[in-house]
Amino acid sequence: MHADEIIQKARDKAQRNLFDSESFREGLEIAVDAVLGKPTRSPESVAWHEAQFVDFLANRLKVADYIRQNPSVLIRPVTAPIIIIGLPRTGSTLLSYLLDADESLRSLLRWEMRHLVPPPTQGGLRNDPRCLALIEEERRAASNPLPHLHHEPWDGPTECHTILSHDFKSAGLGPGLASFGYGMWLLECDTGSAYDYHRTVLQMLQSQTTGTWSLKLPSHALNIRTLMAAYPDARIIWTHRDPYQVSASFMSMMAAAQSLHLREIDRDYIRRYYPLRLREHVSRPMAVQDASANDPFHHIFYGDLMRDPVGQMRKLYAWLGRPLTATTEEKMSLWLQNNRQGKFGKHAYSLEDLGFSERELTPFFEDYVARFGLARER
Repeated sequence: MHADEIIQKARDKAQRNLFDSESFREGLEIAVDAVLGKPTRSPESVAWHEAQFVDFLANRLKVADYIRQNPSVLIRPVTAPIIIIGLPRTGSTLLSYLLDADESLRSLLRWEMRHLVPPPTQGGLRNDPRCLALIEEERRAASNPLPHLHHEPWDGPTECHTILSHDFKSAGLGPGLASFGYGMWLLECDTGSAYDYHRTVLQMLQSQTTGTWSLKLPSHALNIRTLMAAYPDARIIWTHRDPYQVSASFMSMMAAAQSLHLREIDRDYIRRYYPLRLREHVSRPMAVQDASANDPFHHIFYGDLMRDPVGQMRKLYAWLGRPLTATTEEKMSLWLQNNRQGKFGKHAYSLEDLGFSERELTPFFEDYVARFGLARER
């Protein structure tokens, strides 16, 4: 596996040759090195990553070609998107599904990330044949090996990480790569090209649909200044939770994801890298707060969201200045009834499972805990 081979395979698969940019190359080369440099990686994982990288670039080629043929899609700007950031495992998925109940909003749907081109029509957002085929394929295969950790139907809201992965600057690549080198590079690299591409993809996807974008990606927090530069009128929601509970849940999930790729879990990588990354999830937005005359974020706390989700949505809509209609509130309540926590199984985890103590993590999170008065979950 080599970067040039992947690029050529992507061109062959897409049957297109011209990228909009090769800003992805540095990240691709680092990612390839990460795949090949892990001695405990299974051959199946190497093949899976190669196919994934080819898919990312084939989709990017198709996007570039579609926009060259339809330049008018870039006329309409992405206006005042609603974007959820924060630590992972803080209720952001629940929040994104509640917002998805609002027909005046436009979620980024999981199936679109597989089939970006051509963009969906308004009536085809959930009835597009490509979407229905993926739902049927998953029904037959029961292909999600870890549904109790993160279940995401093809016609439901998804995170933005696949779009950023087309530029190979995405935290979504981390679980499979399990690479300290890629992870640290990602924390320090200039992600401007990834967010330029992100905006272009949203413009293309919205070209035949309506509604204000409602987006979710906890790791947007890592690139908060770049995100705000790309979308200066964005309405940003910051979700909060006890960071020690977050760390236990998230690192347990990362270990489970590693088990799909490595012959043995790399606990040293998990212990070295993820506390650093999770600290940046909170320290970078706090720095933006400190530099702002007024707090640019709306804050939602996990405990409040779990106790009274609809009440939290009323407060959010008041901050957004949007009407929360009785119909939308009823749809939110219905979704909650049909999707109770633990529906796909219980996720058991603890810091001790990965050899951590709360005291070891305190230096990473003490400022965050103090600023927001976060209580320790028991």
